[in-house]
Amino acid sequence: MALYQIKKLNINDYDKCSNIWDMDKNPKMTKLFYEELVSGNRITFIYSENDEYIGEGSLVFTHSDPDYRVEDRRIYLSRMIVKSEHRNRGIGGIMLDYLITYAQQMGYEEISLGVDTVNSPARHLYEKKGFTKVLYFGKDNYGEYVKLLKIL
Repeated sequence: MALYQIKKLNINDYDKCSNIWDMDKNPKMTKLFYEELVSGNRITFIYSENDEYIGEGSLVFTHSDPDYRVEDRRIYLSRMIVKSEHRNRGIGGIMLDYLITYAQQMGYEEISLGVDTVNSPARHLYEKKGFTKVLYFGKDNYGEYVKLLKIL
């Protein structure tokens, strides 16, 4: 198995995340995430093997949606993704455990996330890791999704 590292993303390396997801496909989201990193509202962690960016996940401190964020109690897990050719190797679980532990160490009591209902591998992982309370089930421009909560 390759040696891996999980580290906090340095803002100067943000463009390297394009190795994980197509940053040009959604410039609005790419810009928003960058601005949140600069402002300190988002902290992103990178999973890498041999200095290759393979996965990322973020914690967001403030969010306009009250389901995702409750001041000083609930933090929002955003944009957890593993590069497609590296999926089904346990990387998502390793990253999720890391983000949960980090949120706990920061003093949060709850962690929330949103996931597309058609993304059954991700939903299965989240439920396996304790994201079992459904906060909301709905539909947006991208399709049906569910907001899940884990008590830390």
